[in-house]
Amino acid sequence: MPGPKRERRARTDEWASIKQWTLWPEQELYEAIRPLILFHETAGERAKEIDVPRRTLSRKADEFEQYGMQSLFSSEEQGGARATSKTLPPEVRQLIVDLHAELPSMSWREIAEVCYIRYERRPDHKSVKHIATSGAPHSLQARRYQPWHLIPDPAERKLAVVRLHSEGWSITSIAAYLDVSRPTIYATLQRWAEEGVAGLEEKSRARKQPRKATLQVRNEIRKLQQNPLLGEWRMHTALLRIGIEVSPATCGRIMAANRQLYGLEKPQRQPRAKLEMPFDAMGHLKLW
Repeated sequence: MPGPKRERRARTDEWASIKQWTLWPEQELYEAIRPLILFHETAGERAKEIDVPRRTLSRKADEFEQYGMQSLFSSEEQGGARATSKTLPPEVRQLIVDLHAELPSMSWREIAEVCYIRYERRPDHKSVKHIATSGAPHSLQARRYQPWHLIPDPAERKLAVVRLHSEGWSITSIAAYLDVSRPTIYATLQRWAEEGVAGLEEKSRARKQPRKATLQVRNEIRKLQQNPLLGEWRMHTALLRIGIEVSPATCGRIMAANRQLYGLEKPQRQPRAKLEMPFDAMGHLKLW
């Protein structure tokens, strides 16, 4: 049997009446953003009419234009997944799963940033979490890069850092993935920015300045060391008198090597009389 006849209503733009006549929350949401979509009314004007936050109307209108009717429904009504996550391309969803499997400590927002750099799609961090934890299989057969200390070529180590950083990985994530300190990652990226490809090569750590302890200096120390009363500080002063500037620590190191090589005696402390205590007790205090 046909249902009861509905009474005809006059068309109106009064929001209180429209809100009262809507049957579903999705219908109410559509009526709220309909002037923005059909008549290109601004979100600010519509917000004043219906007393709804302007940013909410603007965001919902953008989602409707991008995802259609799916944007009107909540995530629970879509089976636990947001509308944005369902509309993501398969390659973006697979990238999210692979990144989470490759480095579980990477944040959801960082994964979204990597997706934006590679595919120019920045999903919501809640959608990233849902996709990564949905149990979908990852496509990784093995690690892309071994830990830092297991990569034999220094250039390959630094190139791995540059590649991961270009993909959107943060300093912390790169350091955790390669099992190396963050200052090492900072130094590698700084050299790449300053020197380019030349910064990938390992630099020599050899001394670039001439040594002060030349053979002539060592010979002068050996001759002065014949005096067993000279220690490293007196040797330092004696060398300054003949125009040779060498630190006392260097003098002591060379003197120790000469004693071992030539059998020279080690400087002995000169005996001296014991000095009186200037604050020694007197009289009955001393007896006490």
